[in-house]
Amino acid sequence: MEADTVAHCGNSLDSNFVWSLTLTDIFSGWTENRAVWNKGYTGVKQAIQEVEINFPFALLGFQTDNGGEFLNHHLYKYFLERELPIAFTRGRPYHKNDTAHVEQKNWTHVRLLLGYQRIETEALIPTINALYQVWDWYRNFYCPTLKLLGKSKVSSKYIKKYSAPQTPYQRLMESAEVLEPLKVYLTEPFCNLNPFALKNQIDYKQRLILNQLR
Repeated sequence: MEADTVAHCGNSLDSNFVWSLTLTDIFSGWTENRAVWNKGYTGVKQAIQEVEINFPFALLGFQTDNGGEFLNHHLYKYFLERELPIAFTRGRPYHKNDTAHVEQKNWTHVRLLLGYQRIETEALIPTINALYQVWDWYRNFYCPTLKLLGKSKVSSKYIKKYSAPQTPYQRLMESAEVLEPLKVYLTEPFCNLNPFALKNQIDYKQRLILNQLR
């Protein structure tokens, strides 16, 4: 799992505002988002705990950048002082490609939904998280993505090879490493959700939030 935060600060990092926490599974692309107030370690840890409970699989590793919201004693203890410790690693400073899988989600899963405007109303966090819940279902179950299989250099050009487009749900269902009980667990919401109804909910909740920011 890779993690990153996005600031909803507008043109200024001064004072208090909402941040979005994004977590992306490297294998499938399954992504979850949560809004937090500022990015203190307490709020980030709580958001990670909530996301982990809702994940359809157990965490095996956790990779972040060098932000202080991640590199602190509290999160370190959370991952390592448990019955089955989770490998907690960080990327190199100024090397965003070390967490490329989650970095590319900053646009598709956060900015595309909430834009670049400043959100400094703490009371909006439950509403944003309700939007993220529907948004994550829509993206994980019904939006296919490409997955890079390899890259080679031919003369002066790089040639990239991609897999066929699949949704995160499809990658998990087709994986031999995913146990059958998990596949059954994922099939139930997939069969009961309606992508058109989800999109209507997304549009409604998005307008509700943006209208309060005007």
